[in-house]
Amino acid sequence: MIDEHLAQTIATRLRDAARTKSPIKQISQLHPELTIEDAYAIQRAGVALAEADGRVVRGRKIGLTSRTMQQAVGISEPDYGVLYDDMFFTDGSVIPRQRFIAPRIEVELAFVLGASLTGPNCSIYDVLRATEFVTPAIEILDARFHMTDPDTGSTRTIVDTIADNAADAGIITGGRVVRPHDVDLRWIGALLYRNGVIEESGVAAAVLNHPAHGVAWLANRLAGHGVELAAGQLILAGSFTRPVWVQPGDTFHADFGRLGSIAFQFSMQA
Repeated sequence: MIDEHLAQTIATRLRDAARTKSPIKQISQLHPELTIEDAYAIQRAGVALAEADGRVVRGRKIGLTSRTMQQAVGISEPDYGVLYDDMFFTDGSVIPRQRFIAPRIEVELAFVLGASLTGPNCSIYDVLRATEFVTPAIEILDARFHMTDPDTGSTRTIVDTIADNAADAGIITGGRVVRPHDVDLRWIGALLYRNGVIEESGVAAAVLNHPAHGVAWLANRLAGHGVELAAGQLILAGSFTRPVWVQPGDTFHADFGRLGSIAFQFSMQA
């Protein structure tokens, strides 16, 4: 298990990379012995630093929910990260591109909890009972580690991604909120347009066959650390499209059908 000093050192380097917009060398290159649990220890150290800086945890994100993506990185379960209060943007926003290093976006559904969820025996039915409403959402991903190492050409591993807050960097919400029993969440679909051209499409069933499964998984996974999903938190359930790269000035429109749409633009400043 990683020692506390090393976890704090790496978490501090990641915080500094985010502030300076200068990616750093992958820890999988510097410390190949580190495990997934070590990566989560680094992530928790990062949360402590963020809270000391005044940031507030507003929710969680779940990533790598598709079987294809899990196989690509050599894992058998999703990963997770933290949503902070300063990550939230609203429909129609102009998002400062210069805030990010290498942004990408994904199409998701978000669950807003009306009651807390606690593992280790949380089920999809518990999630649906606890959820006040579900809303369309877009996640902004970023990379504080080099995505490709400039010296070796090695790509990030799952250890790098988890330590880096599961690549989480922002969220945009909009469209129409629904109560979880009012629609079949599996069949909510979305079309993602960039600059008027369709880039991605998908349906929410691609997230573990039902997006609520991811929320249940997260409640059970966090139970081992004595953490609950609190009432009022927003949980990003996982993407049902591939990530789309963002360039300065890009305009996006995500059409969720009966759940409305989300539109936003990234500023021209890189």
